[in-house]
Amino acid sequence: MKTEGLYDPWFEHDSCGVGFIANLKGNKDHWIVAKGIEILENMVHRGAVGAEKNSGDGAGILTQIPHEFFVKVCADLDITLPPPGEYAVGMVFLPPAADSDSGCEECRRILEQCVQEGGQQVIGWRRVPTVDQTLGESVIAVEPDVHQIFIQRGEGTPDQDAFERKLYVIRKNAEHRVHAGSMNGARHFYIPSLSYKTICYKGMLTPNQLSRYYPDLLDKRFTSALALVHSRFSTNTFPSWRLAHPFRFLAHNGEINTLRGNINWMRAREALLESELFTQDEIAKLLPLIDETQSDSAILDNVVELLTLSGRSLPQVMMMLIPEAWARDAEMSQEKKDFYEYHGTLMEPWDGPASVAFTDGKIIGATLDRNGLRPSRYLLTHDDILIMGSEAGVLEIAPERIKLKGRLQPGRMFVASLEESRIIPDEELKAGICSRRPYGTWLRDNKIVVGTLPLVQKTQQPAHSNLSQRQAVFGYSQEDLETILTPMACTGQEPLSSMGNDAPLAVLSDKSQNLFNYFYQLFAQVTNPPIDPIREESIMSLMSFVGGEANLLAETPQHCRVIELPQPVLDNDDLERLRWVDKHGFHTKTISLTFQAISGENHLEKALERICKEASAAVTEEGYNVLLLSDRGIDSRHAAIPS
Repeated sequence: MKTEGLYDPWFEHDSCGVGFIANLKGNKDHWIVAKGIEILENMVHRGAVGAEKNSGDGAGILTQIPHEFFVKVCADLDITLPPPGEYAVGMVFLPPAADSDSGCEECRRILEQCVQEGGQQVIGWRRVPTVDQTLGESVIAVEPDVHQIFIQRGEGTPDQDAFERKLYVIRKNAEHRVHAGSMNGARHFYIPSLSYKTICYKGMLTPNQLSRYYPDLLDKRFTSALALVHSRFSTNTFPSWRLAHPFRFLAHNGEINTLRGNINWMRAREALLESELFTQDEIAKLLPLIDETQSDSAILDNVVELLTLSGRSLPQVMMMLIPEAWARDAEMSQEKKDFYEYHGTLMEPWDGPASVAFTDGKIIGATLDRNGLRPSRYLLTHDDILIMGSEAGVLEIAPERIKLKGRLQPGRMFVASLEESRIIPDEELKAGICSRRPYGTWLRDNKIVVGTLPLVQKTQQPAHSNLSQRQAVFGYSQEDLETILTPMACTGQEPLSSMGNDAPLAVLSDKSQNLFNYFYQLFAQVTNPPIDPIREESIMSLMSFVGGEANLLAETPQHCRVIELPQPVLDNDDLERLRWVDKHGFHTKTISLTFQAISGENHLEKALERICKEASAAVTEEGYNVLLLSDRGIDSRHAAIPS
């Protein structure tokens, strides 16, 4: 959907049902797939339907590649498959082929061309049998043709991990090429999965429709040792085939409330990406990394995919993106705190509330964000069947069969390895990840705490005599002084007042307004309980960092060469410390925000252009790496550009 009227695609959120079942021994069986579908159908109340009761918001299942099943069905098409791990299967949504002008054949041609350019070999195509008799008219109207492409590992691809990376580049390259063109039906083109390990069957379906729509899932030869399922509730959004879960690595219940900032920072990092595992040409084909028309869950999956395929383990990636509340945890080991602080300099948290189940086909697990506002329950049977769901009772299990049960804890991670046939405890898992690098040493050698910098020049306080004039210039009202600033200054706490604000919106007011009044923070319009001050103090941090971005695909001591700010509001002394910093290569350039406020046109516009030029010159020509924008210096002829 495009922006139209009062609808904006940025209000895309998910609040859904998620679960998985796995055989800890790694034994593949159709029973696992059938029970995964049963879990999904038991979470039908967590999904949503449209005005038509048979039009669902989305449902899907992710399993391991069922090799025996594909050998049989491909033989009927005269396609001979190589051994497991030597080929990949891609689920592909294509424009309906019934319409000769749909662009279906062009999409297939582009994908095959990308496979060839990636050094791999197309074995063949299979049209996936689908039955749309139970679907609503609105779903059928946007239904794609579902196909599978079989790709053999090329001779120049040394191992299976390299094969998976090649498949990632092929998929991204094909999607970019199709959507950059103007062919009919390009909006239908989407690749839910392309892997030698996993495959995803999903769509704009209700949980009860999934196995009816895809008869493959009912075939006894369709076996897997794990099944990750999801039932979608599209909060504040329109459902679509591509936004159904699971995605390629995860299924998500909740929202990413920091999404706008996360996307902006990821876009800023794209120019710095380098990796020994990808050529620069391959990285260029991956860009842009994020399709911003997707939901928050799909965007999170894009980042998980990049970080995992560039060399990090899947649990480490989840720790980076959804960290624990570590800053005030007295019981947490220093080694783990160092890990979280180091990675906090690399990437900001993707804050929930969120319960995320994830798998790469070899491990399967789940994590809960630090707020812990999304429930997730798990149990293990005596015969090594592991079950996790958004709530208890997603699958009926006799009590005497249960060996272990519990729930996800805030910030904790639950991971099962099918290769090791065991659940890896949170402490063991994270201790191994946190000890991979000397993160603590790197921080001590490179990080600067702003309070430890020398105070080279004493702060010059502005004259008190013109305080009222400065308050007026910067738009402070009497109400601001009495009800906001005075209580904060006297008590050191947030001011409290009665509900209600009858002042008109700034854009509708005929009064002179402070420019800040035109901007409001976006909050997710979802069912999040309010954060109380006790919880807020224990799980949230105001710490931030000043410093340049670095290559996200590497880990070096220089990545944490930053200046730590304990809170975003600096006192005058700390501001002066920053202004005169001379350590670890940090130097600050102060740029004035003032401009001549005299009669005539374009003075503000010219001032903005001047600031941009000064900033660019300071960084590229003069070697400064911290820019300080100052609104000091206003007088009767000079005003300050609002920060």
